[in-house]
Amino acid sequence: MKRHVLVMLVMVLAVVATACASDDATTDDSSEGAAVETTDAPEDDVATEEEPAEEATEEEAATEDTTEEAAAEPTEDAPVARADADLVIWADETRVQALEPFVEQFGTDNGITVALQELEFDEIRSQFSTAAPAGEGPDIIVGAHDWLGELVTNGLVAPIDLANAGEYAEVAIDAMTYDGQLYGVPYAIENIALVRNTDLVPEAPATFEELEQIALDLQSSGDVEIGLALQADAADPYHNYPLFTAFGASVFAVNDDGTYNPDELGLDTPEGLAAAEQFGAWVESGLINPSITYDVMVDSFASGNAAFAITGPWAVSQEDPPGFRAQGVNYAVSPIPSIQGGTPEPFVGVQGLMISSFSEQGLLAQTFVQDFIGTEEVQLALFEAGGRPPALLAAFDQVADDPDVQGFGESGQNGAPLPAIPEMGSVWTAWTDAYELIYDQQGTPTENFQAAADQIRNLIAEG
Repeated sequence: MKRHVLVMLVMVLAVVATACASDDATTDDSSEGAAVETTDAPEDDVATEEEPAEEATEEEAATEDTTEEAAAEPTEDAPVARADADLVIWADETRVQALEPFVEQFGTDNGITVALQELEFDEIRSQFSTAAPAGEGPDIIVGAHDWLGELVTNGLVAPIDLANAGEYAEVAIDAMTYDGQLYGVPYAIENIALVRNTDLVPEAPATFEELEQIALDLQSSGDVEIGLALQADAADPYHNYPLFTAFGASVFAVNDDGTYNPDELGLDTPEGLAAAEQFGAWVESGLINPSITYDVMVDSFASGNAAFAITGPWAVSQEDPPGFRAQGVNYAVSPIPSIQGGTPEPFVGVQGLMISSFSEQGLLAQTFVQDFIGTEEVQLALFEAGGRPPALLAAFDQVADDPDVQGFGESGQNGAPLPAIPEMGSVWTAWTDAYELIYDQQGTPTENFQAAADQIRNLIAEG
């Protein structure tokens, strides 16, 4: 598959995907005249993620003045209410804990109250889309670059003028750019890779066919319960994508300028259908186990009961429940090997901070995302909390020797940016359903992908 964006990707040695683990953070008392508040989104309004996070304890930083009160709990199905503070930031648990001391300092320096509101990461976009136009949204959100198609099209986020854009990885700036305008300050780059148990498999397999043989042999002998720990319950087009692309397929055709063409869907091309058939074959051979959830994937590999895993750094670094590193399994990270001669191409994602176009504190928000997020200290803190290497080049240079960073980075050099176009929103559900049918061995893999492609085209046509 032709991708001109890969020139930029090769410049980045490490790219890594969504983090589950977090370290405890303590909020110091603020100076007089500033207050920082950390609040949880009401439980009724946040759906449980595939990788559930523990409910966090609400923390408030006291001051000699009044400490901000948590926003009133909304009624069921209502949007999350904005916290009562001058500047409000929505983020997930991991980023909240990492950002707390910096948010507190920003509030103190500017004599304002700042609130960090914690939401499940997968709920931030939908809650923001509802709350922002109603005047109940935050000033800043922490999110992924592939949200931009929806957010920019709906007028929800404001452009950002970043004077030092050249100090960031080029791929990160490009990912946070939509229609030629920057809409976010990036802090991390992410993708998945192959992780192997080096006690069971000392050398990385040269091909995926070799990997399959090793995995099934270890499974048959009883040395492991699971040969390849690939989360499949629920079916996951994101984690399957590098295996899909190895057959020369792409979710959408790629234009000469590296952008995606939503008029040319790739699921039911000859290459896409060949991939579908191979997924069916992997289910039949037992290489893909449809009952593998995220938690089973993490625990089986971390406990030595799986030879391989295809995942991101969140599974490596998470602490509660303990991930690969915390459980002490010996492992190595490397690119997924070639499949029938084709190169697997994982999705590459970028995360950053975006400013609401409805914010009444636009200047303060701009100052925060530029002057605080764009520092080595903050970017390294976010790396330590979530495992994603920094987008700021000076911060990245400080972690470039980490073997995990190198392994995920080598995998990402083969990758393709996760599409940020609005049409991608029409893809996920239908494609997930197609994989589910393949896993359940209902119909033929070709029929399932063709039906999904028809459904996706209809959804795109309906707008």
